[in-house]
Amino acid sequence: MLLVYTHKISPRLKYAFKHIFTRILGIPVDFTTTIEDFIAHDSIKMSYTKQPLSNEIFVRSHDILYEQGLSDIELNVQDWEETKCFFSSGDKSAIPFDIFSATFYLLSRYEEYLPHVKDEYGRFTAQESIAFKHNFLHQPVVDIWAYKMKKVFQENFPEFIFPLKSYSIKPIIDVPSAYNFKLKGIMRTFGGTVKDIFSFNFKKLYYRYMVLFGFKRDTYDTFKYIINKQKHSDFKFLFFFLIGDYSTYDKGIDAQKKKLITLIKQVADYCQVGLKASYFALEDILVLKKEKLRMESILNTSLTASRQSFSKLNLPESYRNLVELEILEDYTMGYVNHAGFRAGTCTPFFFYDLDYEIQTPLKICSYHLLDYSLLKYHSLLDKKKELKEIMNQVKKVNGEFIPVFHNYTFSEVDRWKGYKELFNMILESAHEN
Repeated sequence: MLLVYTHKISPRLKYAFKHIFTRILGIPVDFTTTIEDFIAHDSIKMSYTKQPLSNEIFVRSHDILYEQGLSDIELNVQDWEETKCFFSSGDKSAIPFDIFSATFYLLSRYEEYLPHVKDEYGRFTAQESIAFKHNFLHQPVVDIWAYKMKKVFQENFPEFIFPLKSYSIKPIIDVPSAYNFKLKGIMRTFGGTVKDIFSFNFKKLYYRYMVLFGFKRDTYDTFKYIINKQKHSDFKFLFFFLIGDYSTYDKGIDAQKKKLITLIKQVADYCQVGLKASYFALEDILVLKKEKLRMESILNTSLTASRQSFSKLNLPESYRNLVELEILEDYTMGYVNHAGFRAGTCTPFFFYDLDYEIQTPLKICSYHLLDYSLLKYHSLLDKKKELKEIMNQVKKVNGEFIPVFHNYTFSEVDRWKGYKELFNMILESAHEN
């Protein structure tokens, strides 16, 4: 066990240290404010305070881990070998930056509580982030810093064996609507038909009725293909089905339809299934609770995972609602238009409530790439290059790669051509050295 000496043990300090040492590096950590206990400890140890005690591993502490609430923090992002960091820690420190304070800043999403410009859906955008502005969004910097710290310990405690960790993947399949034409009801089918006629989209009109009469497969119905992929993969896929009521933003299938319920149950036989919360569930805990209970009645088990529509988060309310409803994992954290690491890590972490200064039981599984973000690359070669680069970043730190694809991504529609190949690349990446 690692023992950390510090002048004050705060919830923030425990949160940051446990993410770096326990979740990333796999070693338990304990804290003390008593010098005698620190000296008596006969395994790996370090001090985290303003001045070193003697010649131990020492990192000079920044004040953020001892504060409460928000303050106007000046960030000076600097180069650090192959990466970047902030909160410089001076000459006496074993590493040039206080990585624990920097980790807390990124994981708590401190910057998302500060004033910023939102997009048309009210989302925090990549362009507003410190990672984008200082060009380190493409790196899981927190994990990189953890491995730099590990190197310092290996040099000072060569006899200590760190546990081994390996790269893994968690493919997410987002299902805002299980079908494009089927199960839409008479009124929506009539509306779609009129729209096809007035926009002279006769190809779509033809396809719509070929599907409805059972002569062709619905373009969004790719579930057999995905389940077949799951059968040959060591890693469980996680599906998120939208079962909220029809609205301006959410145009899914009526959750009472037996065929949809049967489909969800079939998918749950092979994959994990979570709830894609509707746009209005984001603002209203009663709507979210209704959708949670609806999904639990379909699955006949407790709901463990959720993902918000449009990848929209309102911090801290969105996460507090999930905590209150005892949903254990959330997969909303990420950027729709940019691949990368919104929270600076590829290791799941817990939601820290900055208002109450506590770590909650809600595990945040930040996604690193959404299929939509690759549409800006016109050639399949460029898409592959971007995907490979982001996966390699995760591999370097033995992290967990979380990509988000949609059910319709695997269709034969032109804009999604080549995406099956990209998905195969992700599945195969887990078996490459």
